[in-house]
Amino acid sequence: MTIRNLEALFRPASLAVVGPGRFGGEVPKLLLSRLAGGGFSGEMATVACPAEDGSRIRAVGTIAELPFAPDLALYLGRPENAPAAVAALGAAGTRAVAALSPGYDRWDEATVTATLQAARPHTLRLLGPGSLGIAAPAAGLAAHLGVCEAGKGDLAFIARSGTVVNATLSWAKANGIGFSAIASLGQRTDVDVSDLLDWFALDYRTRAILVHLETIANPRKFLSAARVAARSKPVVVLRSGASRERIGERVTHAGRIAMQDAVYDAALARAGVLRVGDIDEMFEAVETVSRVKPVAGRRLAILATGGSLATLAADQLERQGGQLADLDDGTAGQLAPLRREGQSCANPLTLHETSPPARYGEAAKVLLTDPNVDAVLAVAAPSAFVNLEEIAGELAKAHGETQSGYGRRKPLLVALAAGAPLPRQPLDAARIPCHGSASEAVRSFMHLVRYADAREMLMAAPPSLPAGFTTDSESARRLVRGALDSGRTWLTPGEIAELLSCYGIKQAPGKLAATPDEAEVLARGMLMQAERLALKLVSPQLPFKSDVGGVVLDLASPEAVRIAAATLLERIGTAHPAAEITGILLQPMVRSASGTEIFIGLADDPGFGPVLLFGHGGTGVEVMGDVALALPPLDLNLAHALIRQTRVSRLLAGFRNRPAADLDAIALTLVKVAQIAVDLPEVRELDLNPLVADAAGVTALDARIALREPEVHRGRHPTSRLAIAPYPKEWEKQLQLKDGSIVDIRPVRPEDEERYRRFFENVSPHDLRLRFFAPVKEFNHAFMQRLVQLDYSRAMAFAALTPGTDEILGVVRLHADPDHRTGEYAIIVQSDLKGRGLGWALMQLIIDYARSDGIETITGEVLKENTTMLAMCTALGFTVKSSVDDDAIAKVTLPVASASQGA
Repeated sequence: MTIRNLEALFRPASLAVVGPGRFGGEVPKLLLSRLAGGGFSGEMATVACPAEDGSRIRAVGTIAELPFAPDLALYLGRPENAPAAVAALGAAGTRAVAALSPGYDRWDEATVTATLQAARPHTLRLLGPGSLGIAAPAAGLAAHLGVCEAGKGDLAFIARSGTVVNATLSWAKANGIGFSAIASLGQRTDVDVSDLLDWFALDYRTRAILVHLETIANPRKFLSAARVAARSKPVVVLRSGASRERIGERVTHAGRIAMQDAVYDAALARAGVLRVGDIDEMFEAVETVSRVKPVAGRRLAILATGGSLATLAADQLERQGGQLADLDDGTAGQLAPLRREGQSCANPLTLHETSPPARYGEAAKVLLTDPNVDAVLAVAAPSAFVNLEEIAGELAKAHGETQSGYGRRKPLLVALAAGAPLPRQPLDAARIPCHGSASEAVRSFMHLVRYADAREMLMAAPPSLPAGFTTDSESARRLVRGALDSGRTWLTPGEIAELLSCYGIKQAPGKLAATPDEAEVLARGMLMQAERLALKLVSPQLPFKSDVGGVVLDLASPEAVRIAAATLLERIGTAHPAAEITGILLQPMVRSASGTEIFIGLADDPGFGPVLLFGHGGTGVEVMGDVALALPPLDLNLAHALIRQTRVSRLLAGFRNRPAADLDAIALTLVKVAQIAVDLPEVRELDLNPLVADAAGVTALDARIALREPEVHRGRHPTSRLAIAPYPKEWEKQLQLKDGSIVDIRPVRPEDEERYRRFFENVSPHDLRLRFFAPVKEFNHAFMQRLVQLDYSRAMAFAALTPGTDEILGVVRLHADPDHRTGEYAIIVQSDLKGRGLGWALMQLIIDYARSDGIETITGEVLKENTTMLAMCTALGFTVKSSVDDDAIAKVTLPVASASQGA
């Protein structure tokens, strides 16, 4: 659904516990005790559950006897009674029900369906069943059956598993961690993690969002919500269940390599989410990324007490993928008087165990100002001669002195290698992450690196069609359609060559022979231009040719080709009699003295859709495991980032006398394959393996493509399988206004923030108030981000721009609800452009967009004093009614199907 009525879960004005309880007397007793002791100030009652004598919780026998309509109902009754109870509660005015259980609990499908149907007429939200409950300490709400109370804080925690909730509550209590809210999802029949991400993204009490999950029922909805939330605050995800996953029916290397947990990694990274491995790391990560801004790189300077501590930290950094910073020459000179005698001034820097606390501050200050350093780690151990708390104080002071003035603020991380409790008070006051060991602190630094990488990926908005890249997608579609219409799920070698040619992907030429004699004839002509030939079996049932000995190399004569083909066909016919043999493919041997075999593939994940793979290629691609994954669409920056995740990238970069491969050509090939996933949802799996990459470019030596009919769903791309909507380049156009002037139209992009700011300077305060319903005094970064960081799967904004200058003249936007049936519009144009028809043209455009996107109804709220907008809405076919919540506001509604075609 949406975030509709979720405030009843976390900020209810009143609540009721509804029974009769089916878990025995201890469960309602604990729940009522929690509610009474949590500080909740609203009215409370029980239904068919006893309340303690003398408490302010009233007890009644039936829902009809409730003296008030509870915002929130905590259901402890039997599953079969839930539909009737939910219907009665909804009719009474209840907006949310949490079906609680002290442990694992699952209702059958028929009961769940009936309960949801009972809730739907009242837009009542259902959490659970099998939920451990909800906690919102700031609201005094302790409506849960967890192991202990939740302390007050600013972290939101969402988990499906009640066991994980209990473990987290216990860990947090022991470590002094507090929460803005906790939600146990249980069976996730209605309220899911995506709804709660949307809710907490807008919650000012929440500084960061922690999520435990196992599976995601609706990956597209989840990614959409995660990307929105991650733009405003850190989102940290702990996923379990990878050990239970098994490879299903996969017909290519790409399909067999793309295990679901690896796909989750790629998807979460693209959503700007930081993934962690356990509960300790989850809180460690959120403390770091919420206290410190993302780093600019992975170059770390280490300052330590003693050489062993310094070495341990440096070793950990190398293991975890970081980089020791090469200090600037000037820095080395400043550090010389501070270092331990006999030690170099190189990184890591070692101080003497008895160095005074001020020396730590001086050294940290020098390192923080080094242009070659992205962050500094200070590791200090206790000594009989030095006070650790004083060292912490000096480090905090040094950090504060380097944070003033211009330039990027560099993070300082501290490891105090001492027993608990750590003397960390000065560091906490300065918001400096503090850890109990060097390895924890290095892991903390790498969280910052990964978080920065994730945010960079989040900001990417690759176009539907990369600039300067043209395809013959229509021919490719006809080719794929023809194969499917003929009942085939594999493309033939000739069709593969044609499809790759449509996307400008270079492939070694080949010819298909049906018999050994035909292979000999073809070989005679091919050997006039090539020294040696490769012979490859083509069979839909045997896609992994090397596994069955289906590849013969270095054939130098037509006779050798005939003999090899005959031998191969005879052997395969005996070993695999049911296999259909399409033919024998002949290709010239491609040799490159400096070439590296790489692999590019497309896999089909059941949830996230197409997945792009890149790595070290060849017959051992699955064994070597040097493959990285990403979700399409890609741009060149994302493609280069994917390449850098692999070990083979170091080979491709060149070494000694081996020249570097053309990395730009490899990246472009990745973008082209990603475009195939965008254009051709029928392509189920694809292998390009191997491709030879060298300084001259990239050539595919072998390829296979499997097909399947795509599912049809709602939206402007009804057969698209993409989990992340691409930048919709197809909506870039020009419009002529009624005064004859021309404006450029395109979707809003993340880089439009400064253009937006300049645009608002040309809008009068009166017009801004009409748009935002209140005076707008400041256009800060957070406010602007909400306007330009769009998830194109649920929102669209079109900017009208002056041709040539790219200055914004007006913007119209439409936000769809998660059900993708209704969209709410908003529009604003420069105040001095009124009367030229720009507003009308933008409204027509957003109506046309809504129609193409499958949105059924456009709604909006307009101040009644905005008579110009109301007149335009009426002319466009909107109905106008007064808002039930505010008589100064008009609610306008347009059924898209009845609107005329516009721009």
